[in-house]
Amino acid sequence: MSNFFTALANLFKPAKYPADSTTEPAQITQSKVLVIVYDPIMDKTTGVTLSQQQKWYRPTDLITGFMADLLQISGGMARYQIVQRVDVDEFPAKTDGFQYTPQTYMNVLQGNASPHTPSEINYNAILGKYNILQRVAGNEIDEVWVFGFPHAGLYESTMGGPGAFWCNAPALKNTEAGKRRFIVMGFSFERYIGEMLEAYGHRAESIMEKTFSKLSGDANLWKRFTRYEKVAPGKSACGNIHFAPNSQQDYDWNNPAPVISECYDWQLNFPNFKGDMRIVGPSEWGSGDIRAHHKWWFNHFPRVAGRRNGIHNNWWQYVVKPQQVIL
Repeated sequence: MSNFFTALANLFKPAKYPADSTTEPAQITQSKVLVIVYDPIMDKTTGVTLSQQQKWYRPTDLITGFMADLLQISGGMARYQIVQRVDVDEFPAKTDGFQYTPQTYMNVLQGNASPHTPSEINYNAILGKYNILQRVAGNEIDEVWVFGFPHAGLYESTMGGPGAFWCNAPALKNTEAGKRRFIVMGFSFERYIGEMLEAYGHRAESIMEKTFSKLSGDANLWKRFTRYEKVAPGKSACGNIHFAPNSQQDYDWNNPAPVISECYDWQLNFPNFKGDMRIVGPSEWGSGDIRAHHKWWFNHFPRVAGRRNGIHNNWWQYVVKPQQVIL
């Protein structure tokens, strides 16, 4: 009899996955960001910061260009808002408490000393100092962007909150007080916007891999999207953040070899594929330019109405808001 009541209860239990739909609208996803910029003053008499001394990029320019790229390539679906920026005049602490000084850091940068180990930044110290878990739980912020420099010890991305999963790095431990998943991005102002998109691309790969993890075969559209000629001869699609459709190795974005690909089918016809296979080459994705390739790749992410196998046809809803991924 107990089995009968268990079966009956399961019958009326709400479905874990939303019902499929062809009309459910693609939602614009907004994210409120806390930006923390570690740009220590290297000369107290002049006030020159590390980025200025080394003639690296201005964080303001990086933020502006990156957000504009995301808005463009998502077709307006990914909208970021900087709610607070904190400029920090110090070198961030490592997991063992060590902090560089201007002199010890320059010794490393100039090759006169080895980088400190352990190299990883103390994420718990950052979370605590800026009340990040409480602010995420209170919906004041949705994610954090941390700007650093070579040897700062930042992951490109890492996820925290209950149910956090691998996001190109191990999940942040003891962060359940955030009440929902959130991401801490790590950028370097030594690098430009193309590298920021690369970090964001690996974030997207991790999130979409998890989103489709329970589906196999033709139902796993992420596996299909990321196919490239080397691993799927004659069935190339859009590749991944490192491999264009015709790449033979990582970062091979200027390989001259033409290849047949269904990338236009993804861009123009998803989810109703029409078998649109075309010969494409490196001029499609910028002939080796990192920023151009990554914008091309992201521009093929589905962002249309509907839901299939419980997964929305607008992938940006997951990439921007990982809490929407159903585990």
